Amino acid sequence: MVTLCSYETTKLVRIHSVPLGTLKWILNASVLLFICLLMLWNRKYQQFDQVVSSVTAKVKGVSHMKLPSEGAVIWDEADFSGSLQDKNSFFVVTNMIVTKHQKQGRCAESPSSGRRCQHHNDCKQGAWDQHSHGIQTGSCIKFDALDRTCEVAAWCPVEVKSKPPRPALLASAEKFTVLIKNNIRFPAFNFIRRNILPEMNASYLRGCQRANDSLCPIFTLGDIVNRAGENFSTLAVEGGVIGIQIKWDCNLDHLTRHCLPAYSFRRLDQKESNKTLYPGFSFRYHFKSRIFLNVIIHVCQMNVRFARYKPVNGVEERTLYKAYGIRFDIMVFGQAGKFSIIQLILYIGSTLSYYAMTTVLMDWVIRSSCCVAEAGRNYSERKVESIPDKKECILCVSYVDEDDIRLVKMSHKKRLQDVKTVRVQARREDVGHMTATVCLLTDPQSSPLPFPKHCARPPSWCMCGGCSASPFPQEELCCRHSSQGACVAASALFDKLLLQRTLLEALLLYREPLAQTPPSAAALRRCAYRQYVAWRLGVPPVDTQPAIPRCCVIRIREAFPSPDGQYGGFTLAN
Repeated sequence: MVTLCSYETTKLVRIHSVPLGTLKWILNASVLLFICLLMLWNRKYQQFDQVVSSVTAKVKGVSHMKLPSEGAVIWDEADFSGSLQDKNSFFVVTNMIVTKHQKQGRCAESPSSGRRCQHHNDCKQGAWDQHSHGIQTGSCIKFDALDRTCEVAAWCPVEVKSKPPRPALLASAEKFTVLIKNNIRFPAFNFIRRNILPEMNASYLRGCQRANDSLCPIFTLGDIVNRAGENFSTLAVEGGVIGIQIKWDCNLDHLTRHCLPAYSFRRLDQKESNKTLYPGFSFRYHFKSRIFLNVIIHVCQMNVRFARYKPVNGVEERTLYKAYGIRFDIMVFGQAGKFSIIQLILYIGSTLSYYAMTTVLMDWVIRSSCCVAEAGRNYSERKVESIPDKKECILCVSYVDEDDIRLVKMSHKKRLQDVKTVRVQARREDVGHMTATVCLLTDPQSSPLPFPKHCARPPSWCMCGGCSASPFPQEELCCRHSSQGACVAASALFDKLLLQRTLLEALLLYREPLAQTPPSAAALRRCAYRQYVAWRLGVPPVDTQPAIPRCCVIRIREAFPSPDGQYGGFTLAN
């Protein structure tokens, strides 16, 4: 019932400090400024929706081309692009290899296809593979004066050239233009727009230029390639793939409404020919195989036939074209945002944790050298409550040859003088108790106590010569740590603060003002022990127990001996 009817909350420590308070508000203001800037920059207060898009492209241009052995030929968009349009992409022929007067029959295979032979046994009848121009007949015949190849049943003569001409035959395609029509929609907001804005009429589209208008939807192919960081004349030889990216970053809020396309360009295929087996973009195509076009056009290096047929003396003859060109892929992406109170609340809730950075930094400042050591230690002790393990007892030890105090674990097997130190920290003076002690000091001219005698044979761990062996390891502690020297129990101040009976009686009376009987020797010893702790250890750290050196214990026991000679020894405080 007590647990159910109780409430637990976080403990807060308020530090009254102008520098720390100022630093706190500076940090809080910085965090708030950062949160606001991040919210405005990334529009975290908005709900976003991704774009849904459709694209069409219309290429225009006329080129005057001279084909080998054919003379001047005029090519327009029906020749170089019309039959090769695809969804979200278009293709423009820029170069080609022409093989004329092909007829079906038997002829020697091209040596470039790896069909060289010496005897008929080197050729297998009916064999073919993906590099063959036809089906082997099983005969090995002469191809030219140097090579013999397997005979094939194919369109003869077979294609021999493997590299396109330089410069490109259709290099003038650089001046061709393309009109890109892009329709977008954001379903969550039922918002529709196109890249041809309402104010763009026919006269505008006839005269707009990308150099002067970034929203103009008409591009020259040379400008697209140049903006992608390529040279059109070089790219036109073997072809390639260019990406046209249209980004829509829309703000649909009424006060800051903005929704316009941004165009960018980049090359998508492998640029260096020596890093790929099939550089550029090429294909063979003939009208009887048009059914394969939509499959093969997406794989840059797949081939289909492109040929023109005509009957000659009753026999069908064709001219084969291996076309190279540039494929332009249009990619549309983007998002639209609109104010949403739910998104704003979620953002505010997620950024409240940023204020924890202020607490972390303030704690670091207080605990580091940036703050006064005593103030930082006081804050840490008040803020953090340490609960030690019940199996361990941490002792607080002070040596006269060191300024700081040491925290060690008590051991029942190893002498306290040799126990490894857990932590070293600065001593915190018990100012109030020592002030009261000084005020109660009696006449310093009172007769001093006998000077302590050194032990005849001090133990090996003793550094001051005033310690004696003890059957309990936790009592074997000297007043000095590492350097041999005078014992603190032999100092005049030790006698005045710890052994002067009138002072101890006054302190006991100060603690118990109504006590009637004179204090016993045991009470005087305990008061002397407390005096030593306040003098040499100050205020011990939380959850630690002070340890008094063996030489000081002996000196106090000699001054206030037990009548029966029995002493309690070292005991743990409850």
